Amino acid sequence: MWANPCCEAPELSTVRGVGSPGTDALLAARIAAGDERALAEVFDGHASAVFATAVRVVGNGSAAQDVVQEVFVELWCEPLKYDETRGTLRTFLTVCARHRAHDLLRRDLRRLAREERHERLVPPQREPSPSDQITEAETACAVRDAVQQLPPNQREVVELAYFRGLSYRDVARAAGIPEGTAKSRVRLALARLETLLDRQLLESS
Repeated sequence: MWANPCCEAPELSTVRGVGSPGTDALLAARIAAGDERALAEVFDGHASAVFATAVRVVGNGSAAQDVVQEVFVELWCEPLKYDETRGTLRTFLTVCARHRAHDLLRRDLRRLAREERHERLVPPQREPSPSDQITEAETACAVRDAVQQLPPNQREVVELAYFRGLSYRDVARAAGIPEGTAKSRVRLALARLETLLDRQLLESS
């Protein structure tokens, strides 16, 4: 039995147009043996028919090109799927293209259905009302005031971690302290902020 040494298809554009003619069965056997020239011969002889088959199903040239690529990769990986008693190699490849194209359409339809379900299930984001905007502004102001009341070393790590979006490692590097120290300071700062914010928000309500 022939054994294909690799299931990674060669770059077809670099080997097209070389090789010698042979029967479909011989070409399939040569591909199974890892002969890139045989794959190039098949590609040159049948790629246009495979593309035409795919584009009739998917109606899109770019998608049809993807199908062509998949068909010839499959031929390279599993050439012994071709059975000469059931038809020509061209017939085999165009049937594969039709199946691949229908699979592509089904995948796209499933994706569209999932997106549609998601849109139905997730309520649209409403625009914040004027009162919401005022509340958000007041909360942001309270947070800034509370941060300013922190000890300088805690205020620094909070500003780095939450206002600048740095990781603990980057916070430690920016502050010139060990990462463990940065984490401890952030935890202490958050505990302090929770107390300060509770008091400020209660006073403003």
